Amino acid sequence: MTSRISHTTIDCAKPYELSLWWEQVIDYHEDPADPNDMAHDECLIVPPGGGTGVLFIRVPEGKTVKNRVHFDLRPTDRTRDEEVQRVLGLGATFVADHRGIHGPGSGWVVLADPEGNEFCILRSDAELAG
Repeated sequence: MTSRISHTTIDCAKPYELSLWWEQVIDYHEDPADPNDMAHDECLIVPPGGGTGVLFIRVPEGKTVKNRVHFDLRPTDRTRDEEVQRVLGLGATFVADHRGIHGPGSGWVVLADPEGNEFCILRSDAELAG
């Protein structure tokens, strides 16, 4: 017997606000059958059509060290660099630039969400195929 991942959980101070921010980044949305609210200690967003969601849970302590688990995002309709600029415009923070780490056109960029949780933006499928 095996298990499946129900959702990925992110500890945070403001679950509602962080769920709204991530909705803009990854195009997930709250479950209409269980809408999120500012007063909720847990806020879930799910991909269109269902699937593994992201759950934001209020915790009292702040983030103190590097994430042990993080998202690697691959843009679907723009280049890596265009996506980096878009997400920075939404309020992400620049952490590290690993573009070109394995030669021209390779690598990724590390950003952090408004609560400091790191994530990477990779090259798009179109860039990988080119």
